[in-house]
Amino acid sequence: MKKANKILIFLSFSTMALSAAKIANAVCPVCVVAVGAGLGFSRWIGIDDAISSMWIGALLVSLSIWTIIWLDKKGWGFKYKKIIVPAAYYLLTFLPLWYYGIIGHPFNIIFGIDKITFGIIFGTAVFLATVWFHNYLKQKNNGKSFFPYQKVVLPVVILLIFSTILWTII
Repeated sequence: MKKANKILIFLSFSTMALSAAKIANAVCPVCVVAVGAGLGFSRWIGIDDAISSMWIGALLVSLSIWTIIWLDKKGWGFKYKKIIVPAAYYLLTFLPLWYYGIIGHPFNIIFGIDKITFGIIFGTAVFLATVWFHNYLKQKNNGKSFFPYQKVVLPVVILLIFSTILWTII
């Protein structure tokens, strides 16, 4: 696929994602697009799987949170949705990667585990920590963010910092 087509497809999906969003929730649409863009860009320029997968983990968390909020708004709440929704997203990510042999390659290992698995777990933990940190900061500031787009800036900047740290280790 030509570079121009890739960019056009990316911009189309980004525009659709932003236009479908109605209000900012626990994880805003801009953040999801930023995480997705970070993932696509890092793979496109050949960054290591552990780093790219860190962004996959962050994207899975934000998609899970978004889906749970959407289900609640539609009145489709059900028992254990906070377990079932993320589990479904993670399974729908891991199973195809495993089936096609992308996960489990013997030479694609970091710290004794598969780089993609490590990256997704690490990215999930980092993103959850940044969501918690954002909420903590808002609580300390009487329910207001300290700066505009704090909800977007914190996860993206912290993921970039950890991506850089992981890149220097690899």
